[in-house]
Amino acid sequence: MSVIAFVPVRSGSKSIKDKNIRMLNGKPMFYWVLNALEHASEVNKIILATDSDSYADIAKGFGFQKLEIYKRKAENATDTSSTESVMLEYLDFENPNDSDLFVLAQVTSPLTQSADFDNALRQFAYSGKDSLLTCVKTKRFFWNKNGQPVNYDYRKRPRRQDFEGMFMENGAFYVNSVANIKRDKNRLSGNIEIYEMPENTAIEIDEPTDWKMVEILLAEQ
Repeated sequence: MSVIAFVPVRSGSKSIKDKNIRMLNGKPMFYWVLNALEHASEVNKIILATDSDSYADIAKGFGFQKLEIYKRKAENATDTSSTESVMLEYLDFENPNDSDLFVLAQVTSPLTQSADFDNALRQFAYSGKDSLLTCVKTKRFFWNKNGQPVNYDYRKRPRRQDFEGMFMENGAFYVNSVANIKRDKNRLSGNIEIYEMPENTAIEIDEPTDWKMVEILLAEQ
């Protein structure tokens, strides 16, 4: 069984122009997740799926030994393309073993570290579950639009230290088998394991304010 880390990037970006290659603490943004994967002992191969030759050239310049470039089709690199579409495109083209593990890693979560990938993959192996996603625990109180509490009783407001809270998907990475993804056409399948990450990793870089916050956190990290 091999562990394939799949990192999709495309050249178009609306909220932050060319954000995938914009310099973040001295490196192009997509460097940080690629670097974490390169130094994750549980990961065998990294696939950067991009529509851009210039992005590919920048990535090759990092000198990562595990890195391979996959040129994604233009129709799967538009504003409306789903991540699953390029995942399935790659699996159909390369046809890896069904038993291989597939890690979808997102460059918009540059705070993800090598230890996160390694620990999550080990946890997944022991869990016996079908797939895994990363989450952070939040102790915020949630309400729906009808003015009804979702995760607590406002008449018996708990103290923070006594409140279990909820898990929130942080979008850092997902783990599944190749067979499951091909069958279900989704990054997640069946019984799902949760890998908990630190609360500050809840930030995904989508807007300029996210960028500024990650710069500070990345410098501290």
